[in-house]
Amino acid sequence: MVCEFKVVIPARYGSSRLQGKPLIKIANKAMVLHVCDRAREAGAEQIVVATDDARILQVVKNYGFEAVMTSDAHESGTERLAEVADIYKWNKEAIIVNLQGDEPLIPAEYIALAANSLAQQKTAEIATLAAEIVHAEEVFNPHAVKVVVDKNQYALYFSRAAIPWDRDGFQALDEVSLRKNSYLRHIGMYAYRVGFLQRYVGWETSALEKVEMLEQLRILWEGEKILVAEVDTAPEAGVDTEEDLFRVEQRMLQ
Repeated sequence: MVCEFKVVIPARYGSSRLQGKPLIKIANKAMVLHVCDRAREAGAEQIVVATDDARILQVVKNYGFEAVMTSDAHESGTERLAEVADIYKWNKEAIIVNLQGDEPLIPAEYIALAANSLAQQKTAEIATLAAEIVHAEEVFNPHAVKVVVDKNQYALYFSRAAIPWDRDGFQALDEVSLRKNSYLRHIGMYAYRVGFLQRYVGWETSALEKVEMLEQLRILWEGEKILVAEVDTAPEAGVDTEEDLFRVEQRMLQ
């Protein structure tokens, strides 16, 4: 059964590499508007762009989507989502998908999967995505976050390290072959219950989070469950550089 869900798209104007990134044109359309289109294709009942800049607000509204001004003091997109939920007074059982404003190629079906996976169980109030890793270099890449799950697909741990460590298979690191179905790359899309967000904003940064620089470890530290839904392939990377802009535009024009 397909659930009802909302999508919130955090879209800050400031960027260390691409100033005004949400408004940069890709195939003659602002990047944030492509992301809004993906959310609509996913079947979201409500789509809100959460921004800290009046220029982004106006562009989104002119295109026909909702946008709201939020604080510029948030340290994470999750905190920005919590503010949006409070502004709109959404019910604590409502499901919100946090969709990054710099991922215009994200498959719409992945957005819906995150929301529906969360809705179909009661153990966790947050769900995320992962895809199988098939290349050994990705396992050892600290920029590729790995996740280990239990038999019910709830996260045991997230790490930049190669987990699980294959004691026998990794003895000769220049000749590594991966065991099939053993390694998952985390995909940073989350679906939340509003009630979870209300709890989250009261938590302090955890020790594990400080070590790995992974925000989701705060959730495990607090004893909460995270459901991990698997997809066939990781989505194409978002936009962080001029090279990324060219790559994404070429894909859209194909």
